[in-house]
Amino acid sequence: MDPLVLNTGARMPLVGLGTWQSAPAEAGQAVEYALSECGYRHIDCAHIYGNEKEIGEAFGRIFHSGSVKRGDVFITSKLWNNAHRESAVRKACEATLHDLRLDYLDLYLMHWGMASSPEEDEAMDADGNLIVDQAPIRETWEAMEELVGAGLVKAIGVANFTAPMLLDLLSYAKLRPATNQIELHPYLQQSRLVEFCQRLGIVVTAYSPLARPGYKEMTARLVDETLIQKIASAHGKTPAQVLLRWGIQRDTIVIPKSTHPDRIRESLSSSVAPGED
Repeated sequence: MDPLVLNTGARMPLVGLGTWQSAPAEAGQAVEYALSECGYRHIDCAHIYGNEKEIGEAFGRIFHSGSVKRGDVFITSKLWNNAHRESAVRKACEATLHDLRLDYLDLYLMHWGMASSPEEDEAMDADGNLIVDQAPIRETWEAMEELVGAGLVKAIGVANFTAPMLLDLLSYAKLRPATNQIELHPYLQQSRLVEFCQRLGIVVTAYSPLARPGYKEMTARLVDETLIQKIASAHGKTPAQVLLRWGIQRDTIVIPKSTHPDRIRESLSSSVAPGED
């Protein structure tokens, strides 16, 4: 299937390799394998994942060798909550670019629509509650818009935004968000939010497309659900491929995370419809 086209005109591959919760050394190896051995052309990163330096080392090796061109890979990263102040946004983006060994990002997201204390990544008070910062989303978004003008990022977007948050953002945004990255899978379908975003020309990216272990509504692992397994058996696919295909057929981007070579390769083949492979 063809990539989805962002409101900037850029083409975003349907399947990307997610790097959340990937140990630093394993994340770098997984990215290198995905790009050089499997044909991935979309990698999803974030500062808070704590593995961008190792991923950057992998990018450095791959792009320096010439086996894959930088311009052929769609790379996303995210602004963390403690860098929402106008004075911190560019510094945070430049730090990510330095760690990833890149001159620009294809997409930079506001990771959450909330600001936390700039003192550390997740500063907590004595009762274990997150210390929030009084930095409005408008201040953060306008600083992110400047990153596009400076050539540091090709597009900007958001993650974990609700419809009311998007409506507020659109009331002042000079640049519309290109994407909204949200948790999506059959246990958490968010159909109305997906339709709302798509109606506004905002591409939706599905994170945790196989469902997170321990998700409160889960009675079983999603890949172990009888219905999913029956569908997979009928089409000669794995349960994971069925779940990813479910996301793709909703016109959403999927970014499954894995550091296992077989699963990395398996996930990419979910973009091929039954009978096309």
